[in-house]
Amino acid sequence: MSSGPMRTPVSQILQSKHDQDAEEEPKKKSREDWRKAKELEEARKAGTAPAAVDEEGRDINPHIPQYISNAPWYYGSQGPTLKHQRPQHEDEQGQLDKRAPKGLDTTRIITKFRKGACENCGALSHKRKDCLERPRKVQAKYAESIVVHDKHLVNDAAVNYDEKRDRWSSYDPANHREIVEEYEKVEEAKRQLKAEKLKNDPDAEISDEDGNEDKYVDEVDMPGTKVDSKQRITVRNLRIREDTAKYLRNLDPNSAYYDPKTRSMRDNPNPAVPEEEAEFAGENFVRFSGDTTAQATAQLFAWEAHGKGVDVHLLAEPTKLELLQKEYEQKKEQFKSSTKTHIVEKYGGEEHLQVPPKSLLLAQTEEYIEYSRSGKVIKGVEKPKARSIYEEDVYINNHTTVWGSFWNAGRWGYKCCKSFIKNSYCVGMQEPEGYSDQHHTPSSSSVAAAPESTAPVHFKVPEVPTEKPVLSEVDSVPSSESSSSSEEEEKPEKKKSKKKSKKREKKKKAKEQRKQKSKHKEAKEKEKEKTKTKEKAKEIPEEMDDRKRAYNSMYDIKAPTEDEIDEWKKKRPRAEDPMMQFM
Repeated sequence: MSSGPMRTPVSQILQSKHDQDAEEEPKKKSREDWRKAKELEEARKAGTAPAAVDEEGRDINPHIPQYISNAPWYYGSQGPTLKHQRPQHEDEQGQLDKRAPKGLDTTRIITKFRKGACENCGALSHKRKDCLERPRKVQAKYAESIVVHDKHLVNDAAVNYDEKRDRWSSYDPANHREIVEEYEKVEEAKRQLKAEKLKNDPDAEISDEDGNEDKYVDEVDMPGTKVDSKQRITVRNLRIREDTAKYLRNLDPNSAYYDPKTRSMRDNPNPAVPEEEAEFAGENFVRFSGDTTAQATAQLFAWEAHGKGVDVHLLAEPTKLELLQKEYEQKKEQFKSSTKTHIVEKYGGEEHLQVPPKSLLLAQTEEYIEYSRSGKVIKGVEKPKARSIYEEDVYINNHTTVWGSFWNAGRWGYKCCKSFIKNSYCVGMQEPEGYSDQHHTPSSSSVAAAPESTAPVHFKVPEVPTEKPVLSEVDSVPSSESSSSSEEEEKPEKKKSKKKSKKREKKKKAKEQRKQKSKHKEAKEKEKEKTKTKEKAKEIPEEMDDRKRAYNSMYDIKAPTEDEIDEWKKKRPRAEDPMMQFM
């Protein structure tokens, strides 16, 4: 028999524990208990039963709602009470301004090792593994005498929630005085250095670096921002103050939406301005331009490849992913082309694939373009103009139009001056050689004969062959002696008819010249009258001019005639003409 203590069986221990827990747990109320509590509450409200009493002996009003009278579960109340609704006493509120001593306790000096102290330095505030002092050659545990000061132990027995979580608990504001004194010493040293510099060199310029407020901006973190010291990237999206705010780009309330929480404007605030010319075209423009779309497609390809069992990652293996994507695209194009050729070989119809697009066949497209009355595009994109391989809109020799803008009698020329010479210099609107004859004279015989007196023109008109060569040709015809008398009679009749037609043409041209001269004279007289009226209006005093003149009497509303325009063009000075100084 072993003489040891009696051991209780495990089943008995579990049963006793179960009985103990059952005694501690509150019993669940039965239906009869709930009915009795309800009747008691109604009786108390009616006044037939006495009111409930709290732990201090005060009556509790039965009409107080249940959510006020019931104490919270963490309060630990044993019976009916309203103590949790009453203000607490000052001794229970805690003291946020109390200061516990910190640092070394210099009031006592310890000379002997105590049990439970640090084996290295001998202090009771920490153990050997938490000791921050250097390892001693002879530890305090084995030394005969030691000199050590204990630290003040902070009492963590907080009364309430605020006192327990007070971050400035036991802080002494006098400690901040050391930092202030250190800065004052630095400032005093700077002043002494400046004084020495001015003493040695009175003309030296000393820059006031203290006034530069932005000097230490990079070193100071803004409140509410989290800065990574390695990357120097702030988490919050703070814009530079000099930049224009996004919500000020377009003040129209119906323009692009601005989210103030994220400080983002995804749409273009000024859709009328092209995105390439706009200073800010929305965040979606940046998001969907450049290599962002390629990055998105690469990421999508990586996800799809990973889903199909290919071990590839965009950030871990970008080169491998790019090569796989290129190989996949090539194989995809090859498969498409092979299926297309197979279908064409089987069913035919290759000629239908080489048809030009419908926009060329039907001369119309499904693109909707809306124009305003002035011809500007309101909706849609206008079709770009077809450009040639040659230079366009290149003006040479003072011309305002290009060569080939004017055509007459099978010849090309310049529309600005109606000149048919390609390398000619532009001197204004003039009728070219042979242009007036074709417009004014219907007969072809008038081209051969030129008027003796012509109006002065800038172009040198080549001399038209006179009557003498015509007569010489007629005279040069060999006269045969065998000609009959009838032919001799016809010759003088032809000469007479030619002379009459020439006289008529001369008279017509003389009349046209007279008309043109009379028109020019009238235009000159009108301009002289205008200048005279303007000079007279200037000579009239201001009082007469403002009070007695008729409304709009200083302005001529009539449109200028063609003769006046021609006269103005002749007298108009051309300052931009480089040949003006030689004329």
